[in-house]
Amino acid sequence: MSVESKHRFQAISLGFLAGYVNTLGFVALFGLLTALVTGNFVLIGASLVSESSSAVLMKFLAFPAFILGIAAIRILTIWLDTKQQQNLQIQLTVLLQLVLLVAFMVVGLLAAPFGEEPTPMAMICGMLGAAAMGAHSAYTRLLLPHLAPTSMMTGNVTQIVLDLIELILGKGDAATKTRISKSFWPIAAFAVGAIVAGFCYLVAGFWALLVPIGILVWLLRKEHYCNLEAEQS
Repeated sequence: MSVESKHRFQAISLGFLAGYVNTLGFVALFGLLTALVTGNFVLIGASLVSESSSAVLMKFLAFPAFILGIAAIRILTIWLDTKQQQNLQIQLTVLLQLVLLVAFMVVGLLAAPFGEEPTPMAMICGMLGAAAMGAHSAYTRLLLPHLAPTSMMTGNVTQIVLDLIELILGKGDAATKTRISKSFWPIAAFAVGAIVAGFCYLVAGFWALLVPIGILVWLLRKEHYCNLEAEQS
């Protein structure tokens, strides 16, 4: 697989995962956005005038959980730096996100079915989902800087529109086309993941999280083989 193909595969896989998990959390957990801190602030404001205190609390708790996910990834990468094990950074950060997603699914299965009010188990479930997506955001930003953001699409949409205008006005160049391609794949994958997740949750409930879990297992496997090839060469 060429480097360009590998990067495109990463962008599609991780963008799909982010859209999928974010939508599943929203549908299952009283409108919680596990991957979008800004969106949760908006929802908190709306919830204060229209929902119960427990629904508001769930959205508040998602913020520190998201931060903990980010912090865990950064601490892990720093620790691996001190051990001179940088080659394991991607594998172990993906593994951490995988563990958090599995915990998100298991607690969701135990907490279901949900009533009209979030239970303590539902809140724990939401915090695990937010922590998993905090880990996702940190891992992609720290270790995959060649990708456009895979969980926050506002910046990607802004960039792609700016670049398209440049092309239309004849001011674009090869770098402009590269940026468009870089932004397009995570946007498209995020949108598809968001659509698929809603239907999968209706059919399978929290078992639907096996899809993003499978994606992480596949990415972990690919990274393992890449490391083996690098060691042998």
